[in-house]
Amino acid sequence: MERTLTGFVRALRAAGADASTAETLDAARAMALVGFADRETLKASLAVALAKSQDEKLICERVFEQYFSLPADMADAQQAESAQAAGDVPGPRTGPPEVDALLDLAEGISPGQSAAALMRAAQSVGVDDIRFSSQIAYLTRRTLEALGIAALEARLQQAAAGGAAEAASAEAARLGAGRDRLQRQVRALVEQRFELFGRPATEAFMTDVAVQRPLGRLSPPDMDRMKTAVARMAKRLAARHSRRRRVLLRGQLDFRRTLRANAGHDSVPVELHFKHRRRDKPRIVVICDVSGSVSAHVRFLLLFLYALQGTVADLRSFAFSHALKDVAAPLESLPFDEAMALILSEVGGGATDYGQALVDLREHHWDCIDRRTTVLVLGDGRSNHSDPRLDLFAELADRAKRVVWLCPEPAGRWGSGDSEMLRFRPFCTHVSHCATATDLEQAIDEALSAYG
Repeated sequence: MERTLTGFVRALRAAGADASTAETLDAARAMALVGFADRETLKASLAVALAKSQDEKLICERVFEQYFSLPADMADAQQAESAQAAGDVPGPRTGPPEVDALLDLAEGISPGQSAAALMRAAQSVGVDDIRFSSQIAYLTRRTLEALGIAALEARLQQAAAGGAAEAASAEAARLGAGRDRLQRQVRALVEQRFELFGRPATEAFMTDVAVQRPLGRLSPPDMDRMKTAVARMAKRLAARHSRRRRVLLRGQLDFRRTLRANAGHDSVPVELHFKHRRRDKPRIVVICDVSGSVSAHVRFLLLFLYALQGTVADLRSFAFSHALKDVAAPLESLPFDEAMALILSEVGGGATDYGQALVDLREHHWDCIDRRTTVLVLGDGRSNHSDPRLDLFAELADRAKRVVWLCPEPAGRWGSGDSEMLRFRPFCTHVSHCATATDLEQAIDEALSAYG
């Protein structure tokens, strides 16, 4: 039972459910109570113990059906059991015992025992560690070898070499059919384990590759994977920075408060007061350039802003190419693809003008920036030879807690052509080249850490 539950929890985590150790222990106790006799009761009990939301409950039910069900080719063996009950059973075996045992396994003489034997052989060769579809054929062969397929194949060769005699031909046909059926059953089992463990592992590997790939080189399939990766990043950031706003600095006595509080006791420190530090609540203003010069990065930058809506409680999002617009509403209320299309249609056109964007920010949204605000600028700093309004940017830097600029261009291109990055840089707390999703996550993490 322990091994079965451990494998199920592994499959559940691979599918995206966050089953903790404590929940796994609850599931073990539930499984011990209800047993395996009633399938629906077991499924409901595991869902109650392991799922924390409606989405996770659906995942749990789907994985349960995969994990505790036989593949289609193996389930067909149930028909043999019905045939056996009706008296339609195979004739007596006349070959070596190990060959006869494999034929019984292939023909499903005892379906429950056959499935268990196949599973034991598959697990002995590490089928649950499958990662890529290219391993299916290899693990199928290894499982057949663990079952002893070599003896059946040797017997088949002997029968085939027996000539055209009717008995030899019938024996060869029977052995060949048994071998083929056994191969189909084993392959179906390996493919099922790939769906449970391998496909999620493959997707996780491809997602990790996409996260490390330069943003300008992301393909459409990469963007689909990035939705999952960015959601995971946002969840990780939220968990890391959801701490108390007020913490005690132990060991640092506040002498002034202590003396004042104990003045009525002749300054005898009956009541001690310690120094404490107040943590500001994260307050972030994001200004995102969505012009054509950063078109290769726009979709991802907006995707990250979309994910951050649920991570940072006090988050204001603005986008611009020429004029600046508050885009928090579509990011909060619309699906991502619709929100991005709306933002690009309303803001994406026109020549890039950082100066005009700062003017719009100054006139309409200046009050959202104060000493508790981190301003995060996502853009290449190319202002199309227009006035970048450094005076307004300097005023913004003076009002804000921090100004962090993430530039998709490498530092070697800063200041070339119409780039104003070298002029903006002195007013920034931190400027870095943002080439990958990991770079962006680290920058957001550092921005939130300023409130720690």
